[in-house]
Amino acid sequence: MTDLSALDGVLLAGLAVAALFAGFIDAVVGGGGLIQIPALFGALPGETPATLFGTNKFSSVFGTSNAAWRYARRVRMPWRTTLPAAVSAFACSYGGAMAVAWLPPATLRPLILALLVAAAVYTFARRDFGTLHAPQHGGGREFAYALVLGGAIGFYDGFFGPGTGSFLIFLFIRFFGFDFLHASAASKVVNVATNLAALGFFIPHGHFLVVPAVAMATCNVLGSLLGTQLALRHGSGFVRKVFLCVVSVFILKFAHDTFY
Repeated sequence: MTDLSALDGVLLAGLAVAALFAGFIDAVVGGGGLIQIPALFGALPGETPATLFGTNKFSSVFGTSNAAWRYARRVRMPWRTTLPAAVSAFACSYGGAMAVAWLPPATLRPLILALLVAAAVYTFARRDFGTLHAPQHGGGREFAYALVLGGAIGFYDGFFGPGTGSFLIFLFIRFFGFDFLHASAASKVVNVATNLAALGFFIPHGHFLVVPAVAMATCNVLGSLLGTQLALRHGSGFVRKVFLCVVSVFILKFAHDTFY
């Protein structure tokens, strides 16, 4: 157990910087956990994984909520798709967390790696992918698709987590016809729901560290301010480039964890 009263200032500053960068990446395309979680495990090796994951979620939810709010002020949000997906994701995220007890998340690594490669190849191959915002569904079909997509992603986020925001963006574009900017905006709302569901478990059980969580949450919000500002200023083309970069990093990370 880490003695937080003696937590090194340099160590805390390192976590804050990681949270700042994570907030920036998360605000644009998701994937901030790829930065924050390794930073927490490296800085606080004496803590349990549940406590570190809870601290990460506590930090992330503030930055993601800020990004969702800023997108909603500047982008015409596709609420008819986003809200059902968020509700479904919230409900299924808790179920995903419970499923960890009977199926180790590591067993999914090869499948997730294959899905990431497929998403990257598809996006590279189709230059027009996500450049035009042309929603494809309406009425009952839109509602049903949103529930299924949100439920699947919510379960994944509760069960495993890495890359949730990036998967959401890809799926919103592929199945709903959004452009990258609208897909990123919608993904933030769904991600807030999954983070809140996870915190509904972590906080009551004391699985978070107050000092690092608050410091990281503050910096995560600052990073999200910069990320949303750049995404809104430069549009879907900028988001697409960052998406491909982040997914490429995820592929390398998952390949390393799977085969080495």
